[in-house]
Amino acid sequence: MQKQVAVVILNWNGAEMMRHFLPSVVANSPEAEIVVADNGSTDDSVAMLRHEFPAVRIIELDKNYGFAEGYNKALENIEPPYSILLNSDVEVTPGWIEPMIQYMEVHPETAACQPKILSEKQRGLFEYAGACGGYMDALGYPFCRGRILNTVEEDRNQYDTIASVFWASGAALMIRTEVFKKEGGLDGRFFAHMEEIDLCWRLKSRGWNIACIPQSVVYHVGGATLNKSNPRKTYLNFRNNLLMIYKNASSERVGAILKWRMLLDYLAAAQMMLTLKWRDAAAVCKARKEFKRIKSEFEPSRQENMRKTTCRDIPEMMQGSILWHYYIKGRHCFSRLRQQ
Repeated sequence: MQKQVAVVILNWNGAEMMRHFLPSVVANSPEAEIVVADNGSTDDSVAMLRHEFPAVRIIELDKNYGFAEGYNKALENIEPPYSILLNSDVEVTPGWIEPMIQYMEVHPETAACQPKILSEKQRGLFEYAGACGGYMDALGYPFCRGRILNTVEEDRNQYDTIASVFWASGAALMIRTEVFKKEGGLDGRFFAHMEEIDLCWRLKSRGWNIACIPQSVVYHVGGATLNKSNPRKTYLNFRNNLLMIYKNASSERVGAILKWRMLLDYLAAAQMMLTLKWRDAAAVCKARKEFKRIKSEFEPSRQENMRKTTCRDIPEMMQGSILWHYYIKGRHCFSRLRQQ
């Protein structure tokens, strides 16, 4: 009998990570098929899985396709009506899947959702990459219920209401499998970073709802926990953010947004230089140069998105600037953003 949901974990050389976190997924997901898609690992990941987790289905990819295309390749082989894209460094809790399935079953207009994501290292705090659901400001900067820029809030149950959001985190993203495939999945050209926000923007523009279901709880280690300079990550974040804006912003707004972002990106690079993060500053400049070089390759995707847009005013997109609220108004918590 086919399971209702597939939990799909993308792995690349993460044998020890899976050995640590996969037991919680297996133990707490009885209603799901557990699938590990191996992204061309060169460690003993596949052998370890076969020996220690024989009930887990393995999809072996022939090379490292990156996060985005790796999941696209994996979901080609998934049949259950719901798929959960789950990072390999996530610990899940008992009953974590049921609240999300219940919501999706009752709300057919919802394409995707996410659980409440807390920090695995500091369990009283939200986790940077997703927290309690993602939003977007008018200039394309993402933020979350529970995390704005570099400020992460303590979880005091203040965001325990189910809410429609702009984007759901790729760390633990439940999506209707058919919708994922029909709407083009993740953009493999992004390789990693911002790809789930790009997908969610596409879905929101086409009339789908996205939700956060905080009655479901997971704990995520996350790259931001390390808080170290990573020029490769900086490059991908800045480049992909610009590509995402170019692909999805309306014709009336895209030009102005990109002009503002040019100014703000170079200000960010200058700030990095002042704090001696030379390689990160260079990565920002490289990202902008690469965006300019490859922008035309994304023109067909932009035209398709514009043709298929049915919802131009997305309530979960802030009309103003999150930078203004954060740095000028001093509003570092999501709950304060609507204060005058």
